[in-house]
Amino acid sequence: MKRVPLQHVPKVWRSTAAPARTENKTDFMTEYEQAKPFNEIPGPNGLPYIGTMLKYRKGPFRKYDIIRYQESVQDLYEKYGKICKETIAGTTIVHLFDPDYIRLVFQSEGKTPHVAPLLDTTRLYREQRGFSPGLGNTNGEEWYRLRSAVQQMMMRPKAVTVYLPAVTEVADAFIERLKQIMNDNGHVADLKNEISKWNVESAAMTIFEERLNCFNAERDSVVQKMIDANTDMFTLSAEMKFQLPLHKLMQTPTWKKLCVSEDHVNQTSQSYLDETLIKIDKLSQEGKLEDGQYNFLLYLLSRKELDDKDVRIITLSLFSDGLSTTVPTLASNLYCLARYPEAQEKLYQEIQRVVPPGSQLTADMINKMSYLKAFVKEAFRFFPIGLDVSRIPQKNLVIGGYQVPAGTHIELNNFVMFDDVQYFENPEEFKAERWLRDGSAENIHPYILTPFGFGTRMCAGRRFAEQEMYVVMTKMLQNFRLEWKHKDLKQKYQILMVPDAPVDITFHKRS
Repeated sequence: MKRVPLQHVPKVWRSTAAPARTENKTDFMTEYEQAKPFNEIPGPNGLPYIGTMLKYRKGPFRKYDIIRYQESVQDLYEKYGKICKETIAGTTIVHLFDPDYIRLVFQSEGKTPHVAPLLDTTRLYREQRGFSPGLGNTNGEEWYRLRSAVQQMMMRPKAVTVYLPAVTEVADAFIERLKQIMNDNGHVADLKNEISKWNVESAAMTIFEERLNCFNAERDSVVQKMIDANTDMFTLSAEMKFQLPLHKLMQTPTWKKLCVSEDHVNQTSQSYLDETLIKIDKLSQEGKLEDGQYNFLLYLLSRKELDDKDVRIITLSLFSDGLSTTVPTLASNLYCLARYPEAQEKLYQEIQRVVPPGSQLTADMINKMSYLKAFVKEAFRFFPIGLDVSRIPQKNLVIGGYQVPAGTHIELNNFVMFDDVQYFENPEEFKAERWLRDGSAENIHPYILTPFGFGTRMCAGRRFAEQEMYVVMTKMLQNFRLEWKHKDLKQKYQILMVPDAPVDITFHKRS
């Protein structure tokens, strides 16, 4: 991880932004008028419209590799400070590198935040296919309508614990799968792909209440093709971010490839959904539908504010989004377990204290494992799934003394702040204790980690993902001691951040 020089900032964070405003509209208008104009926000110069795009493309002006886009963002911070702007392929982005600036943005947005789509390619694809855009591609009242409809089912901890037995069943199967396929030296070929199979299997149990037997999927299976297609979607979308948006005018070769991948992910999800709906209908007609059965889908179907398109896209999101969020997050957590053996041992000892041998893991046990949750947070600081979080404010703002007009595309760059000594003491040190209540958590700015989790603020399945993570990590340490024998793992940019090399962990079976 690239670290901010010690001399760049003080060691303890302190507020650099004004507190939340209580002044009236006239006062703010005066403040806005007196602020420095938007065009004076510092940043790199570029050509008209295409901006600095050429420094990311092959050719004599290239400075950065696309998969190392984070290095460019880090350089912007070190050169221009806590607010700067850059234009890439017609889009001007204001980067913020201060949690107080982030707080200001959040406090201005009310109940209906406006966000640029994580994958604008997916938004366009769904628009062209006539699909519902989904939570991640809507804003304003439409976003609030969809979020309100799924909030009770997907965002309350107690609602999620209903699925703990199913999640545990899949986690146990995952552990047995690893034992079966690892070689005599404790190595698993393509561990990330095995994690992807676990994720699809776990999601299927939650949504469709059926085992898909993903662990036995062959390379040409529907499930494996879906896993590969999801990876292609993000790889191609990252390439297109640094190209002129010609795909909006014509069917470019890259756009065609991306649509093939989108089609496969969508069609796979819809086929499983349709099969499940037929089963539900048959059981209902025969009077055999049991109370609590198909809880997730029946809840969605019962919501009058959701039409068929909404139900289908929400189902697609929960079924497939984990491949791009939960999978790399778990892979990074397992790496941190292997890379930092002292932290691994502390977590193992906590599991031994809280979970009696041979007992069924319960929600109460998970809640008692404070070090487990702190470990996941620290691993997330080391390997954040997102480079930034986007916002499009609907009112004029003054940020860092500059005018930021309504409608401006803003990126909240937590990735950079996770390495900053201003916000974390010894950021190069893996220290889960910093997140414990009796540790230094009170010294961590409350807006450092707020926008993150297992995706963006639209990640309605976040609590599902957290529960799956806690269960798998507990089961993993009950069965294995993990070891890392290679150079340090880093990340690469594919819209989201993913490990830049195979997560080649050595698994030692516990007796």
